[in-house]
Amino acid sequence: MTLPTAPVPETTPELLYLLSADPDEFADVVGALPPADIADALRRLPPEPASKVLAALPFDVAVSVLDAPELEYDRAGIVCKLGLPDAGRLIDAMSADQQADLFRDLEPEDRERLLPLLNPHTRRGLTLLLQYEPDTAGGMMTTEFLTVATTATAGETMELIKRVSRNKETVYAIYVTDPATQALAHVVSLRELLVADPATPMGNVGTTRTVLSVRPHTDREDVARLISKYNLLAAPVVDRDRKVLGIVTVDDVLDALVREGTEDVQKFGGVAAFDEPYTEMSFGAMIRKRAGWLCVLFLSEMLTATAMQHFEGELARAVVLTLFIPLIMSSGGNSGSQATSLIIRALAIREVAVRDWWRVALRELPSGLVLGAILGVIGVARIALWQSLHLYNYGPHWPLVALTVGFALVGVVTFGSLAGSMLPFALKRLGFDPASASAPFVATLVDVTGLMIYFTVALVVLHGTLL
Repeated sequence: MTLPTAPVPETTPELLYLLSADPDEFADVVGALPPADIADALRRLPPEPASKVLAALPFDVAVSVLDAPELEYDRAGIVCKLGLPDAGRLIDAMSADQQADLFRDLEPEDRERLLPLLNPHTRRGLTLLLQYEPDTAGGMMTTEFLTVATTATAGETMELIKRVSRNKETVYAIYVTDPATQALAHVVSLRELLVADPATPMGNVGTTRTVLSVRPHTDREDVARLISKYNLLAAPVVDRDRKVLGIVTVDDVLDALVREGTEDVQKFGGVAAFDEPYTEMSFGAMIRKRAGWLCVLFLSEMLTATAMQHFEGELARAVVLTLFIPLIMSSGGNSGSQATSLIIRALAIREVAVRDWWRVALRELPSGLVLGAILGVIGVARIALWQSLHLYNYGPHWPLVALTVGFALVGVVTFGSLAGSMLPFALKRLGFDPASASAPFVATLVDVTGLMIYFTVALVVLHGTLL
């Protein structure tokens, strides 16, 4: 494949100058670029000049640009700045699932203004798609698919594809339905159709196999899992009577999974999920997305200060214990974060279910003990080495201090692993997103309990000496 060598205009002056100075050169330079590159360039423009550039593109190119995922967060603003006839024609030509995404992003008044411009078929399709949540199969699907009756022949189906393929998003497969009930009966791949005898009824074309389908309210992660497991290019979405409502294509699943992964990563960091790119988010929105979690974590950390106040007397009598508080707290938080990350991922890809919590607990308990013992040995060795090399004097009872640190690390790491692995199950059971069990939240929880474990161990080991 030969890639275009024309440079992508990167600034408003470049695009607008090229458009106004030489429309022919503009068409040559911009119109020959892949739609994704043009969408990237339009993202750098304010909506009004971006709409002028879009309107100047060849119609087919402009439609492909609007369909590009790169323009997802900017599409509504650009379309609203287009003239009404142009906007209506472009929206009519977009793929059905992208039309639905666009209308979800529009303000109610813009929706009412643009909807009458669309043809009745488009309006019916939008009404169907907008009744489903965007993270479900129904919200992701496109209504541009090809169905034929089981009695239609392979030759007739080939002729139908030639007539209508330009108006369909994909023709990866042909969905064969029962002529009496319209229920999905068979799926024929394009390759199976090409090698079939033209006189063969579609019900007999290809291999007979279980028809894989999803319901409109199926979660997008389950749709992605089905497509990945069975190596599908598209999955049909059927209603209660197995009538085909639409199809979810593999490219739509990939786009959805990228968004899902981005949201989960943001939640892992203790940030509310962003609904627009980082560089395009306003200052106020950035503060709102981050301040809430920071306040929650800050209030949680106040419990740490309360725990330290509770052991104020012990700290006054054994000041040496304060040296190891950061070590104890960070070890527990790190082990908890590890466990949380592993379990959230396992829940997401269905390696484990909520009912498997006890299996996970039985794995994490010995794992935490072993990991804690490893860190405990390192901690004891470090204190002994520093004492023997006279790098620091931990006092005459330094062996007991070392044992305190070692045993505390075993307890804190074990608790961190167990708590970090159980928290996603608890959130899932309560109906929350397990990704909300973010690393900072787990670390805060383990900080408080870690201090209590540390000072409890110290009271036992150092009783009668330092305490």
